[in-house]
This record gives sequence, C-alpha cells and structure tokens, in this order.
Amino acid sequence: MLVLAFDTATPAVTAALHDGERVLAESTTVDARRHGELLVPTIETVLREAGAVLADVTVVVAGAGPGPYTGLRVGLMTAQALAASLGVPAYGVCTLDAVAYGSGLSEPFLVATDARRKEVFWGHYEDMRTRLSGPAVSRPHDLPADLPLVGAGARMYAEVVGASRLLDAPEYPFAGALASLAAEQLGEPDIREVVESGTHPVLSTPRPVYLRRPDAQVPAAPKKVGT
Repeated sequence: MLVLAFDTATPAVTAALHDGERVLAESTTVDARRHGELLVPTIETVLREAGAVLADVTVVVAGAGPGPYTGLRVGLMTAQALAASLGVPAYGVCTLDAVAYGSGLSEPFLVATDARRKEVFWGHYEDMRTRLSGPAVSRPHDLPADLPLVGAGARMYAEVVGASRLLDAPEYPFAGALASLAAEQLGEPDIREVVESGTHPVLSTPRPVYLRRPDAQVPAAPKKVGT
C-alpha cells in the first residue's frame, strides 16, 4: 500500500506518502493564497523524496474540510482527478480529524481552525481518534468553555478563549498525520463498501464539507430600466 495524502482546507498546503507502516516523506508550505499553484509541486516533492513515482500510488486521501471554499476544492478536485487517472480509490478525511490525530492526545479536547469572518470551524474529541461532535462553525466565544483547545483557530483567538486552554500541539492538519490516520483505517475488510454507505467514522467519499454558503454568488438578473 502506498497512500498519497494531502490537505488544502487551511493555510497549510501539505502532502505526504505513507507505505502502510510509516510516513515516507512529507512537505508543507503555509500560504493561504497559493493552494492551486503549490499543491502539485508539493506532491512531486514527496514522491521524489520517497523515491516513488505517481504510478506507485495505490490510494489517494484528501482533507475534506471544513475550510474556505476555494482552497478546499483545490485538494478535493486534485484527489478525484488523480484517482481517476491512476485507477485507484480516493477517500476524504475531515480536516479536523487530521489535526486531532496529530495532537496525539488521549484526553477530551476541542480542535478549532480558522473559518474567517471572525469564526472558527471546530469539533469535540474524546481522544486523538474519536470525534464526539462536529464539525461545526461558531464564534470563538461560543465554544464549550470547559475543554482544552488545539489548532490555529484556537490560537488566533487566544484572548477570547483563554490562553491557558491552548495545548502544545500542531496547529495545522499536516499530511503525515492525515496519511497515518487513513492508513490505520484502510486495512479494514470491505472498506470501500463501508465508505460508500456513509457509515465509516473516519473515511468518506472525497466530497467537500461546507458549513456555510460560499462568498461568491451568481449575479442577479439586471433590473429593468423604464423608458
């Protein structure tokens, strides 16, 4: 098994290769405005560092969000295109799940990423592998007040949520964690059937998780001007 995983749902454009036992290569650039131009070179970098070629990939995994509309679609459309061209399965994983897994925590906590508009995307976790609720979008001051926090969204609003609640953990959904989480799940029997049924707790079809409407809207018809 060779898993190619990447995420573009946050400012981190990140990709990794995993052979089913360990991360072979990982590369990340934090740049919220260049998802489209950075993703493919980042994939090429991890393939080169791992001594692999694209044809060696057996599974494609992409962060499914939630995240800003444009960046999120870059990763998911790339996943679908690569999977189709290679003839391999593609899966989505909630971006918050990747942040949670990367934290390594065994206690209850919240993950929060930046949702812009002075809001955060967040989820409630029992431990690094188990999401109890979410994803949801809220104002920072509306987050549950009795749990520690990880993620860049939490750190952005440290004065609101309380700096003492912030844990020392990765702020972004680094692809090494995303790939490792997915690799844990891919050994399950009948994995494709379970994913397609929509009942798998981690893996899903590679479709975006949108929690609100995109900023861009189709223009309304022009008003008629009287003579």
